[in-house]
Amino acid sequence: MTQLSARAILDRLVSFPTVSRDSNLDLVDWVEHYLGTHGVSARRVYDATGTKAALYANVGPEVPGGVVLSGHTDVVPVDGQDWTTDPWTVTERDGKLFGRGTCDMKGFDALALAMVPYALDRGITRPLQLAFSYDEEIGCVGAPPMIDDMVTHLPRAAAAIIGEPTLLRPVTGHNASVMFRIHVHGFEVHSSKLPEGVSAIHEAGRILHWVNEANARIQAQTPDPVSALFDPPFTTVHVGMIQGGTAHNITAKDCHLNVGFRCPAGDDPETYAVDLTEVLEALDASLRARHPKAGVTFERNFGVPGLRPEAEGTAETLIRRLTGDNAPHVVTYGTEAGQFQERGYSAVVCGPGDIAQAHQPDEWIAKDQFEAGEALLRRVVDTLV
Repeated sequence: MTQLSARAILDRLVSFPTVSRDSNLDLVDWVEHYLGTHGVSARRVYDATGTKAALYANVGPEVPGGVVLSGHTDVVPVDGQDWTTDPWTVTERDGKLFGRGTCDMKGFDALALAMVPYALDRGITRPLQLAFSYDEEIGCVGAPPMIDDMVTHLPRAAAAIIGEPTLLRPVTGHNASVMFRIHVHGFEVHSSKLPEGVSAIHEAGRILHWVNEANARIQAQTPDPVSALFDPPFTTVHVGMIQGGTAHNITAKDCHLNVGFRCPAGDDPETYAVDLTEVLEALDASLRARHPKAGVTFERNFGVPGLRPEAEGTAETLIRRLTGDNAPHVVTYGTEAGQFQERGYSAVVCGPGDIAQAHQPDEWIAKDQFEAGEALLRRVVDTLV
């Protein structure tokens, strides 16, 4: 059997263009075959379409107390980006490994897979569990069904390490997020007859007004101790896209907008979701009273729970001991760490690379970070012996 280096595995993973809008099954097939060559069986959890799958595996004995290494298989698009290298081929230059996903986060995935033969050679007595999800980049939607399946079919691990790029610092808290997709329905008339119509754009302005007032109210409050660790130390409400209208002289029939919340781990996104829902339901009733074709429809697009710092948490304690880093680290992006934590796992985020390089043209991970990440994961495996 040919033993693949972490770098060789990275080359293979990057070669699969697993943009979130497309299937990841070619990559999943390759990973499953790779695990099989080491005598490790894997389990898939498909999405509703059957064109994507999460994959997880238990390496070593099936007993509680192991460690999960969790990563995602999808990457963001390269469309419209000015790349100087082939995004689907790892290119080494000036101490950097270029390619889509090298940083976020196929670099960590490759290192996790490279630990399989090492763990088996070391004769681990507690398992190393690998978990690879899909559709992380569009709201961490692939991880929850995977984790639920793991809870059912695997012995419970003591710690979950989510390998998003943190420069190998132990991150113990991250933001939660909730997104609403909103459609305001108006009634078209010529703008000279404005009172007889309902402008979806004008009525959407009431939602924007609520957003501005909510931000002002939230920012005026004193942050709780956990939120104070974050920058900014408060929830933000944001409208990033809005579109609607037919012509300058017609009351708008439609207006579409998204409202998103990003909450530090000390804040509860459900509170804001309830508040916005009440606002939208009240606006819907008001518009329907004005015209039967007017109203508001909305859906909750996704929600990602935050990661809360754990007092003497197993995952945090493990990574702090192995890295020697005892400083507080939190991030404002989301990961599946909060989803593992929701299901009873002790979780921490720690992976090689700098998040500043993620999603960029000519995405890269420093070669020394990649190598340091491999050394760290070897030390993780050593604790399972």
